[in-house]
Amino acid sequence: MRSIPRLLLVVGLLLLSGASSPPASHTVLAATPLSRMDLPWWRARHEAKLEELHKARVDLLFLGDSITQDYEASGPHDWLDYAPIWQHFYGDRNAVNLGFNGDATSHLLWRIENGEVSGIAPKVAVILIGANNLGRLHWSAVDTVTGIEAIIAQLHRRLPHTKLLLLGVLPSDRSAWASDTTVAINRALAVRYGHATDVTYLDITPVFMRGGKLNRDLFADPKMTPPRPPLHPSAEGQRLMAEAIEPTLATLLGDRPHGMHR
Repeated sequence: MRSIPRLLLVVGLLLLSGASSPPASHTVLAATPLSRMDLPWWRARHEAKLEELHKARVDLLFLGDSITQDYEASGPHDWLDYAPIWQHFYGDRNAVNLGFNGDATSHLLWRIENGEVSGIAPKVAVILIGANNLGRLHWSAVDTVTGIEAIIAQLHRRLPHTKLLLLGVLPSDRSAWASDTTVAINRALAVRYGHATDVTYLDITPVFMRGGKLNRDLFADPKMTPPRPPLHPSAEGQRLMAEAIEPTLATLLGDRPHGMHR
């Protein structure tokens, strides 16, 4: 029997071991439109928001997760009374709240691609998304930034005349990994959009810090029974957030800055 050339032998062994197979391509779920229509409340909210958008004049759009949706909540405690803050800052600006509890970048992307920005031309859209990527989904900073980039790209395509105000992911105290990943996301967004001409980027992390540490007093979760790790700003935290973005938002809208709310 003739000897098998060494190169062919090596190739054969690699084929048998599967080592020569190309690595599977990485699907970035954070940048893949994913529906939550199997959840009755989510379907109902999506359909209700489509109806609201159809009937309303929309000059200002808020796109996000539960932190944005919280602006619709009232009481029963002062620290959960968000609606007056929304009314003060946005009530006279023809604003629509498209915050959905639990949404990650993928879910917001699905909503954008399924009617929630159709038939409207807001002056400004405010985007705050990404916190839920770092919960049970445990998506990386790179994937989360890719998801946010996909959202921005879709908004540019579907709302070509709308100015975009992108907010950094808010700090939380869920785990060391989540905190570190939040910092990494915001640094990457600053590099990507900090000097962009088609997106205004604001990282309002300092609003929620005191003495170099997270100011837990500005979050609702620790006040709940039982207490939970800080993630959702309290009404006071939400007010400070609104105040922090107000000068930039007023400039983008071309209207007068709204005074501080107390």
